[in-house]
Amino acid sequence: MLSVIILAAGKGTRMHSSLPKSLHTICGEPMLFHILEVAFSISDDVHLILHHQQERIKEAVIKRFDKVVFHTQLVEKYSGTGGAIMREDKTPIPTKYEKILILNADMPLITKNALAPLLESNNNAIGMLNLAHPKGYGRIVLENNQVKKIIEEKDANTKEKEIKSVNAGVYLFERKFLEQNLSKLENQNAQSEYYLTDLIALGTNEKIDAILLEEECFLGVNCQAERAKAEEIMLERLRKNAMDLGVIMQLPSSIYLEKGVNFKGECILEQGVRLSGTCQIENAHIKAYSVIEDSEIINSSIGPFAHVRPKCMLKESTIGNFVETKNAHFQGVKASHLSYLGDCEIGKNTNVGAGVITCNYDGKNKHKTIIGENVFIGSDSQLVAPINIGSNVLIGSGTTATKDIPSGSLTTSRATQTNFENGYFKFFKK
Repeated sequence: MLSVIILAAGKGTRMHSSLPKSLHTICGEPMLFHILEVAFSISDDVHLILHHQQERIKEAVIKRFDKVVFHTQLVEKYSGTGGAIMREDKTPIPTKYEKILILNADMPLITKNALAPLLESNNNAIGMLNLAHPKGYGRIVLENNQVKKIIEEKDANTKEKEIKSVNAGVYLFERKFLEQNLSKLENQNAQSEYYLTDLIALGTNEKIDAILLEEECFLGVNCQAERAKAEEIMLERLRKNAMDLGVIMQLPSSIYLEKGVNFKGECILEQGVRLSGTCQIENAHIKAYSVIEDSEIINSSIGPFAHVRPKCMLKESTIGNFVETKNAHFQGVKASHLSYLGDCEIGKNTNVGAGVITCNYDGKNKHKTIIGENVFIGSDSQLVAPINIGSNVLIGSGTTATKDIPSGSLTTSRATQTNFENGYFKFFKK
């Protein structure tokens, strides 16, 4: 077993945002959460180092990862990645296990499999990448296939900057190694910081392996452009996983998915579809440019240009173009165009005409609309909630229903139409 330490104390100034860098999202989930998931898949002892906006990060993390051990970096005294794991006396923070994996909080593409080569090392080890364009990374100096030292780019000379082997930002250390060398760290460098990488040069009697890792999985995110790049890679993974399950995608690059989306049976996603939050899509056809959030779609057709908002359960139903639903439960319902159906339950074989609206909000509270089976609702009708509509009901076009409608009823509420002869000419008379 091993302990995991995640470094998340930095300000992330290049993100140009009031949101802490580690809470910026990749496919709907904070970057830090992606890393915490991996950490807990390999360890039951996970530590998070915080400083900048630490209470905000704690509040977000603890709702989902309540077993995280939080630490505050003593930035004023010990800044930098080395200072992040120091206590007041420069000894390493306490951990449950002797072997310690150290990760950065801005690497949301890390996977358990990608870490495997590093974790299999029997020595102290660092992750290494071979990059054609290594700008921005610390360079690894090797000697007899062992790591001699790591030079941060800001401290590297011209020759050292030509090195293509770079630090991936992940480390595997024995606790004993940290106890022997952490207190020796100094901050005599361009940043006046304590570098974790300087431990390599200090441990001259230790064998330190450089483990070549997969570049894509260790992409660091320091700015919005890098965040967008990481998200596109994550999207490619999610799309491929879905297609491996048999999901048909039209123009896959235009389709947005999040990790909480699950597919079952035969599903078709047309171009521009967006599926976010926790969704169950089963034997469904999601047509072009439809948006579905935190909902279940079973044996149904959605869109094009439909918006299914959270808490919807749609079964054996057809939701057409420019129909919006929210907190709606449908069974065998057709709403083919231009409707808002919120906070409602609608029974089998019900047809909702164009322009029908459930008026669910009175300015203070939301109210529910209940509709039975075999109901035909004419176009441009308003159903003012709270309202109960029975089964086998026919509602005439243009009706504004404000009272419950018993089963078997025919309901209309239209005013009598009046035609004024020559009224047009009288109205516009000069």
